[in-house]
Amino acid sequence: MWYSSDWKEYELLDAANGQRLERWGKYVFVRPDPQAVWGEKSNNPLWKKADGRYNRSNSGGGQWQFFKDLPESWTITQDNYRFKIKPMNFKHMGLFPEQLVNWQWADKLIRSAGRPISVLNLFAYTGGATVAASCAGASVCHVDASKGIVAHAKDNAQLTDIADRPIRYIVDDCMKFVQREIRRGRKYDAIIMAPPSYGRGPGGEVWKIETELFGFVEQCAEVLSDNPLFVLLNSYTTGLSAATMGNVLTLTVGKKFGGEATADEIGIPMKDKGLILPCGSSARWVMK
Repeated sequence: MWYSSDWKEYELLDAANGQRLERWGKYVFVRPDPQAVWGEKSNNPLWKKADGRYNRSNSGGGQWQFFKDLPESWTITQDNYRFKIKPMNFKHMGLFPEQLVNWQWADKLIRSAGRPISVLNLFAYTGGATVAASCAGASVCHVDASKGIVAHAKDNAQLTDIADRPIRYIVDDCMKFVQREIRRGRKYDAIIMAPPSYGRGPGGEVWKIETELFGFVEQCAEVLSDNPLFVLLNSYTTGLSAATMGNVLTLTVGKKFGGEATADEIGIPMKDKGLILPCGSSARWVMK
């Protein structure tokens, strides 16, 4: 398993009974997590003294419950990155901390490439990977269908002091954007993507990962340069195994360019239990 253990201002304290206990900077929250199927919470008193909790609704969705006055948002720092943290809809906090291990991996590849690298970040959310790639020296095209989420990504770039770096922000359906890039003949040296299980584009376009992923990655291979550096595919869908995603990269990007695909689960260590909480899977392709 690839896991993110280097965080300084984020901490997964415990997870049990379908919930996780986390510290985001100086604030502590309880959020649902379907992977924490085991019982026996730790004796950590913060389970009962958290600053906020996301409560699931029996009819779907849920809402935040706060136990003290909190700022609308605050900042956490990791390495050279700075991120705006904010309790959001659907239990999100504006960042997926398990992705740090992938950001660090991409950072090393970009820095060691010895040439200018252009990165296409698809389903880019609030831009953690955009920040990492830009800090490593790459130019980045950041694409997400949500205008508000793209604005959040711009805030993260501003906080990290990279707002003047070459980053293009595009609010668009990722599949349609890639199709237009193919027609325009535009190429990228690396692609990062984290497609959702299900989603709708700004024009109502429907995305279902099980039926759309393979064809989409095939199209993404068409916008890679003649000397691509890497492709990173992330999934939060438990129905898609790491091996499945690795096969997708092998049969698309690997078929076109050669290279090697590897895949594994990703996760975050739990401080109180000494275990690792699974948080989805990633597949990585590199040119050898």
